[in-house]
Amino acid sequence: MLHRRTVEHWRRAVDAVGPDDWGRATPCAGWSVRDLVNHVVGEELWTVPLVQGSTIEDVGDRFDGDVLGSDPLARSLEAATEAVAVVDERAPAGGTVHLSYGEEQLGEYLLQLCADHLVHGWDLAVAVGADTRMAPELVDAVADWFREREELYRSAGAIGQHVQTDGDAQTQLLAAFGRDARWAATP
Repeated sequence: MLHRRTVEHWRRAVDAVGPDDWGRATPCAGWSVRDLVNHVVGEELWTVPLVQGSTIEDVGDRFDGDVLGSDPLARSLEAATEAVAVVDERAPAGGTVHLSYGEEQLGEYLLQLCADHLVHGWDLAVAVGADTRMAPELVDAVADWFREREELYRSAGAIGQHVQTDGDAQTQLLAAFGRDARWAATP
């Protein structure tokens, strides 16, 4: 399943984070490695109740602020495992989820999560000097889905400007999400 595979991609990047990496810059303007991991873990924490039928109001502010605590690696693994389990259980039946903008098809929500895990996995890997390669089939699946949503995301301020660049499918996907594949972490 695509969701599971993109979460695994994300987990590999998290596993590469060293004890001195948490304050490093990422391609996400203004976000450190810890901020980035906190963002994705927060999404994974939201996944469980939303996929189980809760609304934004039901969840409230439970996942606001720092969700990583004193052991961010363990928290990240736990959140990823729980999110994958609920998606594996519930996704085959389909249905809807309640998001900030209203009711959405579960499949669409899961593709949003897949894109976030894949692209933020690259963000994290490049920030800590880990392997930034994405599986070509994951790149293709997310690119196919994102193609008709790119301008919507950009107009909502969720992504930066499209980077004008030539390159392979991974480079082009990153460019669509406002990333320059040449970005390099500074020590």
